[in-house]
Amino acid sequence: MSLTDTITKTLVPIHREGWPFVAIAGAATVLVGWFVDPLFWIGLILTAWVAYFFRDPPRVTPIDDDVIVSPADGTVCQIGQAVPPRELELSDEPMMRICIFMNVFNCHVNRAPMGGRITRVAYRAGSFLNAESDKASEDNERNGLVIESGETRIGVVQIAGLVARRIVCFVREGENLGAGERFGLIRFGSRLDVYLPLDTRVSVAVGQTMIAGETVIADLASETRDAVLARVS
Repeated sequence: MSLTDTITKTLVPIHREGWPFVAIAGAATVLVGWFVDPLFWIGLILTAWVAYFFRDPPRVTPIDDDVIVSPADGTVCQIGQAVPPRELELSDEPMMRICIFMNVFNCHVNRAPMGGRITRVAYRAGSFLNAESDKASEDNERNGLVIESGETRIGVVQIAGLVARRIVCFVREGENLGAGERFGLIRFGSRLDVYLPLDTRVSVAVGQTMIAGETVIADLASETRDAVLARVS
């Protein structure tokens, strides 16, 4: 492999939502550094962190209708039964919920956990409590999606955190998404909740590290199957 190939494969693309923030941080760094030299280097580090925060690396997603993949990078903070948010109109009964917490160092681009049609997008204003707390699911600002594929309907909820102040959703009701495709992001530090049928086989544990679009968090199939194909997105 040539040096050019090595550098190209090492550098990670920055999502388009991040370029304005990188530009602002870079301009502020130059301006402040013009008057105070030490602040230039501090600003340069902060600009590099902003670029790192908005990184958008390609992911290899399993191609299997029964596999549910993680919608976010981060750590599983809760697993258990919970009633989905009322505005999703998904279910009045408890469903299996997997909660993934994203800190400020995780990649914040969110990906569809399952392929299907988006039947509902619902935003709700709220507070900005610590995203790891139990109350965050009920009280914090959030944006939820319902994805439907055949007989299966699941919910995915973007939840703002203590630092996060902006939830971005790229998709609308009626659109179709493939598993692992990008559907949104949250700035800066937050949580994703996934609501699945109650009898779903969960494949992860609390404390486990997730990779969006790659880590299999649950399996809808009732039987063990051979290895599945994958695609890069």
